[in-house]
Amino acid sequence: MAALNDPLNDQQIPPISGATHQVETVLSRRYRALTLGIVSVVLLVAFEATAVGTAMPVAARDLHGLSLYGFAFSGYFTTSLVAMVVSGQWCDRSGPLAPLSTGIGCFAAGLVVSGTARAMWPFIAGRAVQGVGGGLLIVALYVVVGRAYPQRLRPAVLAAFAASWVVPSIVGPLVSGAVTEQLGWRWVFLGIPVLVALPVSVALPALRRAAVEPPPDQAAAAVRDRRRIPLALGISAGAALLQYAGQDVHDWWALPPAVAGAALLVPSAVRLLPPGTFRAGRGLPSVVLLRGIAAGSFLTAESFLPLMLVTRRQLSPTLAGLSLAGGGLTWALGSFVQSRPRLEPYRERLVRAGMGLVGMAVVGAALALLPVVPAWIVAVAWCVGGLGMGLVIASMSVLLLTYSPPQEAGANSAALQVCDALSNVVLVAAGGVLFAALGGGTVAAGGPTAGAHAHPAAFAAVFCLATAVALVGVAVAGRLRPER
Repeated sequence: MAALNDPLNDQQIPPISGATHQVETVLSRRYRALTLGIVSVVLLVAFEATAVGTAMPVAARDLHGLSLYGFAFSGYFTTSLVAMVVSGQWCDRSGPLAPLSTGIGCFAAGLVVSGTARAMWPFIAGRAVQGVGGGLLIVALYVVVGRAYPQRLRPAVLAAFAASWVVPSIVGPLVSGAVTEQLGWRWVFLGIPVLVALPVSVALPALRRAAVEPPPDQAAAAVRDRRRIPLALGISAGAALLQYAGQDVHDWWALPPAVAGAALLVPSAVRLLPPGTFRAGRGLPSVVLLRGIAAGSFLTAESFLPLMLVTRRQLSPTLAGLSLAGGGLTWALGSFVQSRPRLEPYRERLVRAGMGLVGMAVVGAALALLPVVPAWIVAVAWCVGGLGMGLVIASMSVLLLTYSPPQEAGANSAALQVCDALSNVVLVAAGGVLFAALGGGTVAAGGPTAGAHAHPAAFAAVFCLATAVALVGVAVAGRLRPER
């Protein structure tokens, strides 16, 4: 039984319904319902991420809570970090079905609470419940892939996850804007759970038939270190304090929460992530670290590109957003490329090439700071960067499942997601500090004049930071293979 759950063993789990001698794919009869179901869950998260952000300013205004606007995002992030760790422990103890079901329920319940809120604090509470659901289900999804699919099909499933973000990233803001204008922002929150109710109802029975719960001997040996939960709370509190302090770096009152946040976050992260992560230990530690490096470098640059295009190149917000849309398409393309079986022996080279493409994309986009360079260079560069991210992010998930024993897949998947989130927070905050210190304007205010008088050096500093981090990722990519 243990051999059937070993991620290094390509032997397949017992068929869901009947044996077959044909070459199976993720859409073969045996896996079709499960694949469509879990991809629908990813669609739920993707539509929420792209559509809710569009409706959020209108919701905050109607609820007279613009002063609390930032808490609607930090509330989600803080609870999701803790939920990721809880989900990893839960999956390792009893399998991914229970945390996945609970996560979907919490996610939908949070949307309903926010969509029916009559004041800002209940709205924020709904976002916090959403964060619990999001953290539970994102880790459980990776455990499902590791236990329900043989190793040769996992790259294809993860490529499908990436493809699930393409349509929401393009259509989500447009649909959300139209619904907000015609029907009201509440229907954006209340409509998302309805969209995936039927596919998810198909996925849950398929999960039960897939026998993804660990055997009794593995369940007894699952990691049950309860100290991970307090560490996750420390990381969440530290990240929230850093986010708060980063809103106004010129105010000395921001220093105490920044110091307290770092004091909570750093030791908790060192103890929560796999040993050797921050020194790029070979194998699993470098996989987790590189996931954070890739996500942080790309998102840091992406966070400031629209502002640069609007304030320095006088593009409309719509055109600035569309300049980055191509990256979603090429991200899915990169995920598809890494899923090809004949490229499996070259995965480490693909990752190194992908990080190189991310660095090239940031440098190419930064050239738009020069007036003689056409603004459309950003769209081209971000297509290159999206391709690199597709190669890297999906490959990190594949390698994590390959290197993780079945009884540790949940904890390691949680570590991957935590490192991703932490890198985004720390690097975006660092970019914001550089931007503000070099005359970038009051970005945190979010007003129409934010960054309008920013010196080009403020943007250049952010892009230099993102490029440097991407180059570190190129070096770390050479340490993905474990020592023999």
